Amino acid sequence: MGTNRTSYVCLPCRGSYKQGYGSERERRCPRCGEVMTHVGSAFQPPRRRDDEGWRVLAVLLHAGVRFHKSCCGGPGYRPRTLAEVKARMAVARRTGEPFAEVLVRPVV
Repeated sequence: MGTNRTSYVCLPCRGSYKQGYGSERERRCPRCGEVMTHVGSAFQPPRRRDDEGWRVLAVLLHAGVRFHKSCCGGPGYRPRTLAEVKARMAVARRTGEPFAEVLVRPVV
């Protein structure tokens, strides 16, 4: 039987790695040695040279948004551009809703 593998990300290196899931230890980046962030099994990383994609990903991760599979197979809506993130930040400020909830809602 195979192991359950999930994605971990190192933001400074812009690296994504699939590893066996286990909460008993922290994962370290093989390139720089920093602690990696668990992002979930439905994560698709941006290309390493995609500056905007990595900035959007950093905003999502710092807001607590992850990419876990749902009952329908995917993680659901996630913004892909800085313009989408900025628009959703404005909605969150205007309505007083938590930022993480506004980020993952399909329609604003």
